[in-house]
Amino acid sequence: MTSASISRGIVLGLLALQFLLAFVRAAGAGEDTIKIGILHSLSGTMAISEAVLKDTVLMLIADQNTKGGLLGRKLEPVVVDPASDWDVFAEKARQLLATEKVAVVFGCWTSASRKSVLPVFEELNGLLFYPVQYEGEESSRNIFYTGAAPNQQAIPAVRYLMSKEGGEVRRWVLLGTDYVYPRTTNRILNAYLTAQGVSQDDITTIYTPFGYSEWRDIVAKIKAFGSAGKKTAVISTINGDANTYFYRELADQQVDANAIPVMAFSVGERELLDAVIFPVGHLAAWNYFHTIKSPENEAFVKMWADFTEQRDKITNDPMEATFIGFRMWAQAVAQAGTTEVNAVRQAMYGQRIKAPSGFEVVMNTNHHLSKPVMIGKINSAGSFDVIWQSINPVRADAWSRYIPDSAKRTADWTFPWVCGGCIEPRFKDW
Repeated sequence: MTSASISRGIVLGLLALQFLLAFVRAAGAGEDTIKIGILHSLSGTMAISEAVLKDTVLMLIADQNTKGGLLGRKLEPVVVDPASDWDVFAEKARQLLATEKVAVVFGCWTSASRKSVLPVFEELNGLLFYPVQYEGEESSRNIFYTGAAPNQQAIPAVRYLMSKEGGEVRRWVLLGTDYVYPRTTNRILNAYLTAQGVSQDDITTIYTPFGYSEWRDIVAKIKAFGSAGKKTAVISTINGDANTYFYRELADQQVDANAIPVMAFSVGERELLDAVIFPVGHLAAWNYFHTIKSPENEAFVKMWADFTEQRDKITNDPMEATFIGFRMWAQAVAQAGTTEVNAVRQAMYGQRIKAPSGFEVVMNTNHHLSKPVMIGKINSAGSFDVIWQSINPVRADAWSRYIPDSAKRTADWTFPWVCGGCIEPRFKDW
């Protein structure tokens, strides 16, 4: 064999190797992305609230990819629809973690869905960012809670209504959908009201199923309860599309917001989009409203409007909570230099961002945020005028001080506690 033949053979071999490497890179391109799980109901009774959170995560993924992704890799969304079925939530969570091998999941709205998936995330050591207000009484090593705990929403809302500024309310209707969040929140509120000297005769509690639409008798009962000569308010933990029917019945029976105000914990700007008549004057307690004036909110609203090509410009609290969770997760991944769950979890503690609310929010070692508290009043345009807000962010209590057994518990996932609800540190004798 001549030297020329040998040279040609080497060149051809190198070319073949180059083509093979290019083929392998192309074939493995999909495997080199970072998969992001999105676990929100796109159908069923909760789609009215949850579907937009899927789009919020898609927006944040697209935005991060324009910056080069994370760790030199693009982010790839994996979307599933649990269809407002709590058992399906668990099945889809397992699919995302075990089959799709996602690095993180953003999802759930109701506490029933979160409780359903929690054992799956703990079993498979996945990471869930949960973006909605909830009842507390929980701190999982595998969940970061970016919505409000009761001391960041429910308690301040009731305290406001009891004040002179809030109307000096003395009778209370605790009205909610029949599942864990309303029942536990109302248990906490009942204990709080009792501690404030409110008689049990001045508290009534009513629960309805998901998707409930026959509100005539209940609204009549509320009016009768409010006619006893004491200022009365409704604390609403109604979830999903049942809110639409409830507010419609309030209007039909001419319930005056000045006489019997409704303070909602699960009604925001987006739930009002399809309202025929806006429930003007009624209230909601959140940690963010679309109408907040801050440079950060201006940028957030613009990002959403640009993503939807100006078809939708309305943001709400769970969207902001999703934004906060996503940005903090991305910062933690960059800090840890990996998407490995244990490393990212440790890097999450102390993460902070200037949120659209205009406040700097911080992730604490109990897996909950320090966030501002705000109360808004519904106006004739179907948005909220902020009528009260906390001066500073409020640190979330994972366990309520108003429930005796809970008051003894500490959630702290750093040494020496390293637990989500201990009465004493796990490593106290270290």
